[in-house]
Amino acid sequence: MPRITTPRDIYFGRGCLDALKTLDGKKAFIVMGGSSVRKSGVLDKATGYLKEAGLEVYIFEGVEPDPSVETVQRGAAEMQAFGPDWIIPIGGGSPMDAAKAMWVLYEHPDADIFNINPFNMPPLRNKARFVAIPTTSGTGSEVTNASVVCDYSTGIKFGVAGFDIIPDIAILDPDTTDTMPKTLTAHTGLDALSHSLEAFVARFASPFSDADALYASKIVFDTLSAAYEGDPGAREAMHYAQCLAGMAFTSSMLGLSHAMAHKTGGMFDDGHIPHGLANSIYIPYVIQYNSTMPEAKAKYVAMARYVGVCGATDDELVAGLVSKVRAFASSLGSPKSLKEYGIPEAEWNAKLDEIAANAMKDELLISNPRKIELDTMKKVLQCIYDGTDIDF
Repeated sequence: MPRITTPRDIYFGRGCLDALKTLDGKKAFIVMGGSSVRKSGVLDKATGYLKEAGLEVYIFEGVEPDPSVETVQRGAAEMQAFGPDWIIPIGGGSPMDAAKAMWVLYEHPDADIFNINPFNMPPLRNKARFVAIPTTSGTGSEVTNASVVCDYSTGIKFGVAGFDIIPDIAILDPDTTDTMPKTLTAHTGLDALSHSLEAFVARFASPFSDADALYASKIVFDTLSAAYEGDPGAREAMHYAQCLAGMAFTSSMLGLSHAMAHKTGGMFDDGHIPHGLANSIYIPYVIQYNSTMPEAKAKYVAMARYVGVCGATDDELVAGLVSKVRAFASSLGSPKSLKEYGIPEAEWNAKLDEIAANAMKDELLISNPRKIELDTMKKVLQCIYDGTDIDF
């Protein structure tokens, strides 16, 4: 049956990181990525508040972008040794996703990390509760029921998902985002836009997810450019918008764009395609593909009107929405196609069949409004590579 689940508490506003002082427990296990959280002073503030609350603090750092299975397993082992009653990721989507997967293995060491979904997620909170502190504005992972982990032996990302994995507490302190580099601001913000666009038309969308998705998309269009330039008010607005987009897709799920992004991000020799950037390239083509379905088209028309697109007909409004997304992404440094991004044609041709086959296995296709078969998936991917509009 339809279900909406969110963290029990969401703290927001500048300075709200001090909510950590209210935690009741003995041990806190912090999960983080590189040195940015340390250099920005956020880590010192967080550990100071936790110690003020009387908690012993352990820091696990070094989570890579697109966290690996090995990192998750190593973190879970260190959790087992330390025995925390609070797990606290600080950073972008990667530390939060890694910490969620670690949490599962901490409480259930024998769980199959490759095969955890909403239908078999083991119960959590027998050992620890979870506080998520995002320092980027895009993934929404602080409020979502999903974690994405990468198997680097294959280059494929897979999901660890279930309602129990939704954090207990989310702390949205815009102060933590003020040092985000421009490129990261753009990529994470465009990821939030793709979340709202996919959630709005997803098969499991509801009035609740629609409200979050619509409002989030408008705020992204209105404020991301200013946030990119470092405006503090815009950064605050984006931090809340990406959270709303996360709440939208947690209840509605996503679709074809994310299914493809999960299967292309780590497939190429010159490094991975940043997740938000990949979705900013893919989503205009996905709008074109899905808009052949009347219900999806009506949703895109509503979205277009809400974000200020003008058009005399539904077709003009959908085309205008595609153009608006492309122009917006381009203004933030996103290319129109994978060829423009720099993927060599020979490598693309060699891996297209594998990418298409892997994308067909992604669980998010179940919520995409238009079904897709393998041959069509290859055609869609080829259009994205070439920069050719989809008219089929």
